[in-house]
This record gives sequence, C-alpha cells and structure tokens, in this order.
Amino acid sequence: MRNNYFTVKGYGESEIIISKSRFITYVERVETEQEALLFIEKIKKLHASATHNCSCYLIGEHDQIQKANDDGEPSGTAGVPMLEVLKKQGLKDTVVVVTRYFGGIKLGGGGLIRAYGNATTEGIVAAQVVERKLHYVMKIAIDYVWLGKLENEIRNSDYTLRDIDYTDNVEIFVHVLKEVEATFMEWITELTNGQAVITKEESLFIEF
Repeated sequence: MRNNYFTVKGYGESEIIISKSRFITYVERVETEQEALLFIEKIKKLHASATHNCSCYLIGEHDQIQKANDDGEPSGTAGVPMLEVLKKQGLKDTVVVVTRYFGGIKLGGGGLIRAYGNATTEGIVAAQVVERKLHYVMKIAIDYVWLGKLENEIRNSDYTLRDIDYTDNVEIFVHVLKEVEATFMEWITELTNGQAVITKEESLFIEF
C-alpha cells in the first residue's frame, strides 16, 4: 500500500476566456470509475448546449483506471492534455471536465492543447491539492499513574492524540505515520519503563 499520495481536496470550479471561447473547468475527487462517470454526466447535463464537454480521470493506487475524452475536439487536443496535467502533478483519484463554449475563433491543434491544459490547471488550483499520508492508529494501554505524563508528552510531540478511553486501565489512541511506527513504539516503551502495551488498531489516510 502506498504511504502517501496527492489528490484534490474536493470540488473545484474555474473559468478562463481564450480567444473569445469560454473554458469552464469542473474538478472533483472520486474513488471509483462509476463516480467519475456520474460526475461527467452531471456536467454534461448542466451544459447540454455547450460546444464540447471534454473529460479525463485518473483513479487507483497505480493509476490503473485512466480515461480521456475529446468530445468532438480534434483527436488528442483536449482529453489527453488534460490527463497529462493530472499525471505531471502526481494527482490520483481525480476527475476533470472542461466545458467549452466556442467563441468563433479557431485555436488550432497547439492552441487547443494549451487551452485545455491551462483550463485544467486552473481547475485544480480551485479544487486545492492535498497530500494524504498513511497513518496507523496506535493504542497504548497503561496504568492510570502514567496518564498525566504520557498525555502531556504526546500532546507536545509531532504525534496526534486521537482519543482517550477510561476503563480498568487507560487506553490512549494516537495517529502515527507508518514510517515512524517503530520509533514511536520505542519512545513510548522508554517513557513508561516498558509498562505500556502498544497495539496497532487500524490504518487510515490523513490529509495535509
């Protein structure tokens, strides 16, 4: 499993005018091809009278699912340049639709490639890029006498205290980056003189 990856924070929308043509960009985070297709269809219905609704999406840990659609523009001048922007920025799980209202001035192949590339970049800026890092939820089971010291040390560290459960013993839950799991366990063991029972509960991605 990947330790980190970049994607968009969520929905984004932007618009640019190039040689009197309107390029309206819509961006969204998706996790499945079905979600991407539904998003594209929604934008197509919203702009049913547009000259073109070009689209692309990139999904999966290893970009297993990737599609580009020129929607009537000359082959390779819209969907592929849009997809290349996603690849160059290292984005995953992202769908983009660029709606074009023709302004009467032809842009030529190179002009279209630049226009759709620029429109996609603007849309990504509007959607905001985030990095998602793999963390483990680590549970520390410890006697209550250690609670004050341990809680204070964790809150003043780079680790994130998620929750504390008060049972027969106290259970502290902490978000820990995958790559520093061993370091974290050694640190807790040292702080508690080996009195803590540390277990890995689950993994999850946290956004930055």
